[in-house]
Amino acid sequence: MTKPLVVIGHRMGQGNKVKTGVEKAGGIAIVIEGMLADMKLGQIMDENNADLGISFCGSGGAGALTAANEFGYPAVDHLRSINEGITAIKNGKQVLGFGFMDTEDLGVQLTKAWLEVHRDE
Repeated sequence: MTKPLVVIGHRMGQGNKVKTGVEKAGGIAIVIEGMLADMKLGQIMDENNADLGISFCGSGGAGALTAANEFGYPAVDHLRSINEGITAIKNGKQVLGFGFMDTEDLGVQLTKAWLEVHRDE
């Protein structure tokens, strides 16, 4: 199995803690630089053939909805916990929209969930 490629777009230009968690769990992460990075999530995922996208903004919806509308990624928005993200991955979602949760544990747990779901591929 290859390492999952995870793209992180954060409304306020953050995301490095999640990146650290993704890498600790065995994934590869791209953090989109700059303000409003969440709105570029679908584009960067498409350009890099990413396995998973994580969007962060106050509501948890804008970047995920944009990625779904522009590129057709199965997405869920307004997530508020790690467990909601894990459930979304298990339900086949490829883009996850969270409120502001730039934590290492989020990156670790979502990557582990993705690896578990896709272990036989």
